[in-house]
Amino acid sequence: MKQRDPQFLQANRAARSSLAEALLAMRTPEEMRALLKDLTTPAELEALVDRWRVVRYLDQGKPYREIHDLTGVSVTTIGRVARYLESGNGGYRMALERLNTQDNRSQ
Repeated sequence: MKQRDPQFLQANRAARSSLAEALLAMRTPEEMRALLKDLTTPAELEALVDRWRVVRYLDQGKPYREIHDLTGVSVTTIGRVARYLESGNGGYRMALERLNTQDNRSQ
């Protein structure tokens, strides 16, 4: 079991910050894919990809059952992703908006 003492928590916060910086240091989608493949197991990466697919479909207004049929992701997970999309930390929404802005610029 992981320690939960103040020193551990401080080190964990620093490691999260360092991880965020490492992710931001990637300059191309290929570099990001390489880092994600090194950082995660195949199952973890598949779970991240599934969640992102769900976010895109939710943003399009597709119903949960249709998203499940398209992705194979459980309705429970779809609901969890929807909750975070609507009232999480804003990361999903920010990523969607930035990608939409990029798409609009390239057209």
